[in-house]
Amino acid sequence: MKKFYIHTMGCKSNQFEGSIIKQDLESNGLISVLTPQDADLFILNSCTVTAKSDNEAFYILRNIKHKNPEIKTVLTGCIAQVEKEKLLENDFVDIVIGNDEKLEFWKNLQNALNLERHFDVNDIMQLKTFHKIELKDTTKTRASLKIQDGCDNRCTYCIIPFARGRSRSADKKFIAEQINNFANHGFKEVVFTGIHIGQWGKDIGENLLDLLKYIEENTSIPRYRLGSLNPLEITDEMLVFLKSSEKFCPHFHLSLQSACNKTLKSMNRFYTVEYYLEQIDRINQTFDMPFLGSDIITGFAGETDEDFEITRQNLERSGLTQIHTFPYSIRQGTVGASLPNQVEEKVKEQRAEIIKKISAEKLNNFITKNIGLVKEVLIEKHPDKQTGLLKGVTANYLTVLVNSKDYSLHNTLAKVKILHRENGKIYSELMCQ
Repeated sequence: MKKFYIHTMGCKSNQFEGSIIKQDLESNGLISVLTPQDADLFILNSCTVTAKSDNEAFYILRNIKHKNPEIKTVLTGCIAQVEKEKLLENDFVDIVIGNDEKLEFWKNLQNALNLERHFDVNDIMQLKTFHKIELKDTTKTRASLKIQDGCDNRCTYCIIPFARGRSRSADKKFIAEQINNFANHGFKEVVFTGIHIGQWGKDIGENLLDLLKYIEENTSIPRYRLGSLNPLEITDEMLVFLKSSEKFCPHFHLSLQSACNKTLKSMNRFYTVEYYLEQIDRINQTFDMPFLGSDIITGFAGETDEDFEITRQNLERSGLTQIHTFPYSIRQGTVGASLPNQVEEKVKEQRAEIIKKISAEKLNNFITKNIGLVKEVLIEKHPDKQTGLLKGVTANYLTVLVNSKDYSLHNTLAKVKILHRENGKIYSELMCQ
């Protein structure tokens, strides 16, 4: 009986697919172990969004192989898809399985186990249909459902379209069936994931709002949450619908990348900062205390001190709640890698630290505004490790501790009053049910 250990890097879609791999192997009799040292197979479900993530993946594999030369290493995910057979030139990689092939992992792995070296990676750009797969993981409080794969954008910093292929959508009926299956297993919330969920329906003559309306009418789960969206994908009609929805959690992540129009143009992003800020204001006016996340790349090629100052000022005055920030990492194979006037690493890091401080202040202000309010939380299946108190997530995406150790409340929706913040934790009081 073979034992395996899987390590997944990167985005929520990759995390979802890592769970699919684990589920597939266990259903075929393999045993998941808690440490790589106990495994016959080490599987790395990789991310290739930056050169740094590539280097991290190679370090992990090299280290595993050094500690146990007899272990079989399997590299799958986005690095496998982009680099393909070339990866077998590394003595720490035994098997390479592509991004679509990993969704039927055991089927594609069996052929490789008795071979010294093997790769199984097809041309993902030729895929035209969504690979339907059901995740039955009941260990978590919130279910994840992948509704879309691939991306049709060509941002100059990004390699992901070549790792994931063209945008492909799951059909509405399949999505609704999966949501209702989750509800039947006791889940109260589902999170929709994908590489670019705002492009859902583009390949089948529909759009994301069509899907959301269908979900509202044909599913029984109490709450759903959306993944990252492009600001151009949120229409006034969608906001009106989401405002009226009884299931939607007012939590948005609007991709930004830069708050300077010159840099956005260089990145091949098709919106302006002014439009983005208007969208943020529109959402804040539509919903009561929505959580508004975003992301910023600092130090993209050609970003001057003046350009960054424009970004800083625009973020300061924005109505965002939190900003995920990271320095630009050159990724070979992208247009951005060949652009002139690359920014020094030290400058990228300094700029990132400035944005992180802005983000921390905005999040603190948002939490302060929520203190004293009554919110619905989904009580998680596992309590807070330090205090033993129940832990839950509000619809507007705040993780709070609840003044109770009544574990029978796990996986239930409860009303709490948010009391205060202390040592980085938000405390709340359970209201009478």
